[in-house]
Amino acid sequence: MDKPKKTTAELVAIALAELGDHGIHPNGIRISVIPAGDAWEFRTSADAEAEAAPGYADRVAKLVQIGDHLSSQFDWAG
Repeated sequence: MDKPKKTTAELVAIALAELGDHGIHPNGIRISVIPAGDAWEFRTSADAEAEAAPGYADRVAKLVQIGDHLSSQFDWAG
């Protein structure tokens, strides 16, 4: 069964909403979508201030979890 396709903007918006549901605010973190074999995954980048902020690694780890969950539900429209 084919999964519904979402654009990069849609996937990032869903991820940001889910982060917010967990009380996580990704200030300074940029989220992109990249191909990963037959699937896709989130990739983050951040400015030095965001990387140095307490909890940065936890925010990125939660985003990876969200990406894993979303990639099982949606294909990337590219």
